[in-house]
Formats: sequence, C-alpha cells, structure tokens
Amino acid sequence: MKNKYDVIIVGAGPAGITAAYLLAKAGLEVVLFERGEFPGEKNMFGGVLYGSVLNQVVPNYWEEAPLERCITRKVITFLSQDASVSVDVKSKNFGQPPYNGFTVRRARFDRWYAQKAVEAGALLVTRTVVDDLLYKDGRVAGVRARREQGELWSDVVIAADGVNSLLARKAGLRRELDPSHVNLGIKEVIQLPQRTIEERFNLAGNEGVANEFVGGLEGNVHGGAFVYTNKDSLSVGIVAQLPSLKQEKSRIYDLLEGFKSHPMIQGLVKDGVIKEYSAHLVPEAGLHMMPQLYTDGMLVVGDAAGFVLATGLYLEGVNYAMASGMAAARTVQEAVARRDFGKASLARYTALLEENGVLTDLRQFKRAPELMGNPRLHELYPRLVCELGESIFTVDGQPRPKLLPLALKKMRGQTTIWQLLKDGLEAGRSLLW
Repeated sequence: MKNKYDVIIVGAGPAGITAAYLLAKAGLEVVLFERGEFPGEKNMFGGVLYGSVLNQVVPNYWEEAPLERCITRKVITFLSQDASVSVDVKSKNFGQPPYNGFTVRRARFDRWYAQKAVEAGALLVTRTVVDDLLYKDGRVAGVRARREQGELWSDVVIAADGVNSLLARKAGLRRELDPSHVNLGIKEVIQLPQRTIEERFNLAGNEGVANEFVGGLEGNVHGGAFVYTNKDSLSVGIVAQLPSLKQEKSRIYDLLEGFKSHPMIQGLVKDGVIKEYSAHLVPEAGLHMMPQLYTDGMLVVGDAAGFVLATGLYLEGVNYAMASGMAAARTVQEAVARRDFGKASLARYTALLEENGVLTDLRQFKRAPELMGNPRLHELYPRLVCELGESIFTVDGQPRPKLLPLALKKMRGQTTIWQLLKDGLEAGRSLLW
C-alpha cells in the first residue's frame, strides 16, 4: 500500500462507493476506507433504493445488482391503536425499466457496489478506522488511520463517514451533532417463505410493496414505522425522534414490539423468524443540519452532509447519497484538471449539487422538519383519521350525518377548527406550495 493517492475516501456506503467508482473509472488513484469487515456490514437503512441515480452510474444496474423486490406499490397508512386508514398507490409503470425502486439488503448490495469500484481500479481497505486528518500548507492533505504506516496523503479527502462525521468535525466544518436533528431508526429482518409474503401482500412474481406508517407508536412517541417486502423476508422497523424518546422515557425496542403487535401488523409478521437486528441514527433536519460542504482539500458527502429528505410523504436518502458522490467525483476531476484543490476550486461541488437536485430538493422542503416536529401529526391526527374512517363506514341503523358535521363531532374536545387550519397551513407550506 502506497502512502500517497489522488483521492482518499472514508466510508464505503453509497456516497463513498459512488465517488470511488467514478473517480477510479476516470483513471485516478483512489483508496476507499471502510471500518467494517466488509461494505454493508455496519450500514443500515429502511430498505428501499430508488435507482434513478444509480442507473446513471451503472446503466441497467438491475441486470446485475443483488436486488430483492421491485417496488410496484407505495402505501401510506395512518394508525390508531386499533384501526388504520391507507392511501395505496400501485402503478404498472413502477414495474417496468428503468423501474422506480427496489428493496435491497445492504450487506449484499454494498458488497456488490464496492466490488464495482474495485474492478474500476479503486483500492478497498476494510477493518480500518480513520481517526484524524493530516494537513500540509494549511489544507487537508490526508488521513491518519489505525494501521501500520497509517499516515496516507492525497490531493483530496472525501468524508463519507456517516451522520456523526468525525472528519467533518475535525476539519471544523460542523459542530457536535444536535440530538433534535436526528432520529433513531431500528429494523428487524423477519424471514418468511416467499409464497407467504406474496399471499399476505397480494404480490405476484417480483412485485414488492413499501408501506410506511404515521401514528400508532405507543407512549405518544413522535415517529413513524415501515414494512418493506424482500424476496423471502420483511424489513420491519420504526424511526423515532430522539427528544421524544427521552421525554417519554421509552425504549425503542419496546416500541418496535408494540408496532409488530398492532392488529394490522400482527398478521403480516406472524410465524416470521428474526434474522437481523440493526439500529442507525438518521439525519432528518435537512438544510438545518447541513455542515459546510467543502474546505481546502476536502469534501463532505452522504449522511455526513445530512443529505436525507424526510417530509412524511418522502423518505429518501440513498439516492441523495449517490448523487452527492457523483457531484464529488466530478468536482475532484475538474480540480485535478486545474491542479487546484483549494476551497474556491472545490466550491464547484455546491453548484453541482444544485444541478442534480440534492440541494434544490432540500431547499424546496426546508420547512418539513418543523412540520415533522408537530406532536399532533404523530398521534392526534392519525387517530382522528382512523376514527372518522371507521365512523363513515359503520352501518348501525342510525341516520347518516354528512361528513363535515361528523368530522367536527370527532374533533370536539380534541382540537379546534382553528388549530386544524393552522396545522393545515403549515403542512401546505411544507409540502404543497
């Protein structure tokens, strides 16, 4: 192993691997550090990969990538303690090339993706923790890793080391992580026979469903839940806001058990065998938590940059991570051509993030984190939706009221029309206009 490379990338997740693959393909000498035994060992996400960006990196990726099921249905479900109301969207177009998205298992997918980077010429170094940055002439010029001859030098360092990025802090690009800016996600992979999954979710062949839930968590904890179908397993988990967990003194594993015992969920996971358990901090504050993205000799990508879109309606991260890796790779290639790795040169990175939609989307939905912090969104409104739905379709021989009087009756004593209008206006500003 040499002590000087064109580019050092720390973190073999989707952002880091994307940058490594593209830079190696361009002929640069790239080393990619990963602290796990293999890429994907320590990486966790809900389970859905939206592949439009990956298709730009690896055209027709679905022909070779280790994918689970094609997401042909997207369901958003409101939960109370004993009822549910769902919005179910199914499209034939979702199941045709270039496809809308797939469920994936990170331990398999990340390994495959990292191997693509290795085949392109990148050096993958696993089981290695990077502790610090090296400086030369006042700029970032390498890293210090926990291994023999651990000082490695480079023209550029790309920090892809996750939501609690040590390197971004070391470079002075971000402060300590604010607990209100991240959620805690946990997930179980529950094995079931393939045929059982297809029968329970009304699926055929390689069809899959992504079902996300609002409300229904025990103890008034703010957060959501998900059930995603794999070939012969389910990815089942919850994402909860850290301040809410602390305030309610709730254990997140107990919340997951409560979710799995909900009347709607219980039958879906029945007789399943838990094969994996994982937890992960999820950056969900968008622009409010985004660090400085570049400095002399260094770029920040993926979760380390806070590139997750979490609006309640959209929950996406891997595609933004890959897009940031693409932008970082192009920035570095242009800097190499200029032989200029200073801050002004690497500022090109933000322009590329605007062009590919990452910063555009985060700015467009910059009010969404505040909306997600509204406690009524997580308990009161899902419950009211379920109560109203149940009342509308209850046949009890009594005269039927019109919908508005029925809704006002359900709201009485729980909220006011003015509070509802105020929250609706905030939701509109966050998501609609």
